[in-house]
Amino acid sequence: MSEAPLRYSREELAEFEQIIQEKLTAARKEVAFIKETLSRKNDSGTDNTASSSKVLEDGADTAEKESLNQLASRQMKFIQQLENALIRIKNGTYGVCIGTGKLIPKERLRAVPHTQHSIEAKMARRD
Repeated sequence: MSEAPLRYSREELAEFEQIIQEKLTAARKEVAFIKETLSRKNDSGTDNTASSSKVLEDGADTAEKESLNQLASRQMKFIQQLENALIRIKNGTYGVCIGTGKLIPKERLRAVPHTQHSIEAKMARRD
């Protein structure tokens, strides 16, 4: 009878590291795109439309900027979580549930590579 492993192998960690790096690259590109879009929104341009429609446009622009800022903020948080996961890979704690101390299933880590909780621990936290 063999015991369940306490850590993932180097090969397994390399697979997760690659997944995380790909997600980091995509997330950073998205943040760059959002920032570029926001900087273009800040340019007022040469559009001199009628004042009544301009007020409506300003309101829509403000709402869109706020939405883009929230999206950028969420992406930055996601990037930080992915970077923290890379640190856990380097220090050997990646894939270990902080709630149960057991290995998080590979399927979960492939889907949510920055997680620190197994489904079991996540469900227990909600109760």
